[in-house]
Formats: sequence, structure tokens, C-alpha cells
Amino acid sequence: MRLPSRPAVIAVLTILALSSCGSGAPTGGEDVTLVIAANSISGGKNSESADWIKRWVIPGFEQAHQNVKVLFQPSGVDDEQYKTKIALDLKSKAGADVIDLDGIWVGEFAQAGYIKPLTDVGGPAVDSWEGWSQIPQAVQGLGIFDGKKYGLPQGTDGRVLFYNKTLFKKAGLPDPWQPTRWEDIFAAGARLKAAGVPTPIQINAGTAMGEATTMQGVLPLLAAAGSEIYTDGKWTGASPAMKDVLGFYQRLYTSGLSDPKLQQEAKGRDKSFAQFAAGKIGILAESDYFWRSVIEPKAGVAPMADRDSAVGFAKIPAKNPGGAIRGQDFASMSGGAVRVLNPFSKNPKLAWELLAFMHSAAATKSQLAGQARISSRSDVNGEVLHADPMLEYVADEVLPITAYRPGLAVYPQVSVALQEATAAIVSGKSADEAAAAYQAKLEGLVGGADHVAR
Repeated sequence: MRLPSRPAVIAVLTILALSSCGSGAPTGGEDVTLVIAANSISGGKNSESADWIKRWVIPGFEQAHQNVKVLFQPSGVDDEQYKTKIALDLKSKAGADVIDLDGIWVGEFAQAGYIKPLTDVGGPAVDSWEGWSQIPQAVQGLGIFDGKKYGLPQGTDGRVLFYNKTLFKKAGLPDPWQPTRWEDIFAAGARLKAAGVPTPIQINAGTAMGEATTMQGVLPLLAAAGSEIYTDGKWTGASPAMKDVLGFYQRLYTSGLSDPKLQQEAKGRDKSFAQFAAGKIGILAESDYFWRSVIEPKAGVAPMADRDSAVGFAKIPAKNPGGAIRGQDFASMSGGAVRVLNPFSKNPKLAWELLAFMHSAAATKSQLAGQARISSRSDVNGEVLHADPMLEYVADEVLPITAYRPGLAVYPQVSVALQEATAAIVSGKSADEAAAAYQAKLEGLVGGADHVAR
């Protein structure tokens, strides 16, 4: 990881410090200690993030805030172990001042009273932070629960439809390709099938794919059908939108456009990656991770030497134009981490300054360390993604229309229920049968029919 020299860091950060509020700075010469906690550790898990905190964030913030000492509390454990540790710290009103959390935990922690809205902790300076104008409203949603901002989003991603241009040409399909309704996807699949493509369309399904089924398949399609899995205090059950999604899956298999065996194999997702790279899959729904880490020409899991010229990408269309969530023509799903404030911090306003500093444009660029990755800030994305058309496309076109999973404790179990519903479709059940079984399972998970919308 290449890091800027200390003099260069200090020069940039001194300028930032001059424009900061400073309301939380210690007075009278007393020393103040702030602590950052993250599930990263040098030489281990998320090593680059740990190095960035120690070598860039801490010296820079300390230079700009005299009498402030910043400590780093690293972890390098399983995510659930880290989650448990942070929850225990906050439950006992202890722990770090600035804390990394997976975005999917925000609602659960908020409901438990472990975290509070940023303005409740950091004060009026939170609302006047310059960064809000650089984070698209949809991306801010990663740290929002019940309409209140609990955390600042870090990097994020977006789901799209990838397609093989060579196979599209063989099938007489256009490039660029942008379906405007679900019917366009099926029509393209039929053309690919007629052209001899082994698997025209791959949309993850079943329990073997795990959360990849939910995030790459069910939830984007549900958003495209005009609904989210949790809204207004209720979970989406066997609603018309959910039946539309399950009907989408049913049509994939009854028309022979997708491979049911691939969804049932233990390493089916990995096999789908390899098959796409080998020109055996025409259309595949995935996140930008697929572009930058799977089919990346040099270091990818399933590298494609001709990726840049042979692979296209398109937004996931609404079932019908204007029918996606928020009246959109297209939809997506995103994930990512956030940073939150400890509501029991002894120096809450100064903790907010540290958090805001860690999400400044300069800090965000430094954390990227020259890599092309999507950040939460539009100004940074505009500067660092221009050389990668796919990531730039996601930042510009997909993030403004995206949505996020609900950060509630029961969500993982609901996700499994969704996976089981698609597995039933793969096994030959009808959409109505799968929807009815899902409805019954969901009611048992979330406390009865009163908590489910149909």
C-alpha cells in the first residue's frame, strides 16, 4: 500500500483543520484521548484499512488537533465475533469513540439502544457537514434507520446485468444493450438459447448460493417490481411484487433459460463465474465485484483477457417502465460498511470531528491508495474512477437508484427464507406454491401476520 509522506499529509490536513469547526477541541491544555475501532489489523484482515488508520488518519488528526491523542483498537476476527464484541462494549456504555459497523447491523444496534442518530451525539455540526452534499441520498441510506442518520457510509457497490458481447453478436442482439422491462431480458435469453448458448441467463437462486441469492437475485428483482423487503415497519410477504419475483424465477427454468443444477451445487457461484469467463453464460446478475475482482484480466478469480472489450453491463430494469421502487425505471441493491459514533463517548463533539475527518475527500482518496474502487463520495468517484468505465457507470448511474438491506436482527433468517423460496422454484414448484410457503415461514420469523405486508 503506497502512502503519502508525513510532510505531505500534514500540509493537506493543516488546511483541512483550518476550515473545521473545532467545537470539540480541548481547551485549557487538557489532554483528550479518542479511540477508533475496526475489524482490521495490520498484516491480517483488512490490513490496508488498518495501515491507513495508523499512518494517515491518526497522525493527521493529531497534527490538526493539539492535545488530542488518537488510538486504534484493531481486530482481525470473524465478523460475528467482532459484532458481538462491539455490542458488549456499547451495552456496558464503554468502547471506542468511532466504530466500524457493517451497514446491515445499523438497525439492530439502533433498536437495542447501542447507537443513536449522529446529530444526537455530535450536535449541530453534523447537519452542516460538507460531505452530505457529496453522498447521494440513496447511498446515505446505508447508514439510515427509521429515517434517521446513524452512520457515515464507507465504500459501496451496485448490482447490474453483465453480458457477453461476443455471444450477443452471435445471437444478433444489440450492443450496447439496455433492457427497459423484464420482457426484454427474457427475449434476449431466448435469442441466446436459439444461438446455442449453454446458459443464456444466470440469476443466483437456492440456498447453496447463500446471501448471493438474496442480494444478486431476489432483492434487486423485488426492488424492480416496486417493493423492498422491509418498509414502514413490516416485512414483505407473498405480495404481488414478491409473486412477480418468484414468477420471474419460474419462467427462467420452465423456458430453459437457466441451469437449475448450477444453483444447487456447493460451488455453483464460482462455477458460474468460470462459465461466464469461458463464454458459456450470456447474461449474469452480479455486483461490480464481478468486474474488478472476478473477471479482472490479470488477477481475477476467473480472468478474462478481453474483459474490457467483451463484457458489457446494463441496469436492472423495472418489471415495466416506472414500476421500480420510488417510481424508477431501474433498480439495484448495494452493501457496505459504515462508521458510527459511540453515544457514550466522553468527547462526543470531538469524536464527530474525527469521524467527519475520516470521511473527508482527502481522507477518502488516501484510503483508496490509488485503487479504482467506488467510494461513498461523488467528488472522489469523479476523480478516481474516470479510467474505469464500469465502476464509473455504477457510481454515476446505479448508486442514485440503489437500495439497501434492512439492518435488523431477523434479516439473515428472512434472507434464508427467500433463498428457500427460490430453491423451491428450482426444484419445480410453482411461484404460488413457493410464495405460500415463504409467507408461512416469514410469519413465524417476524412475530406473526401483523408484521407482514401482502
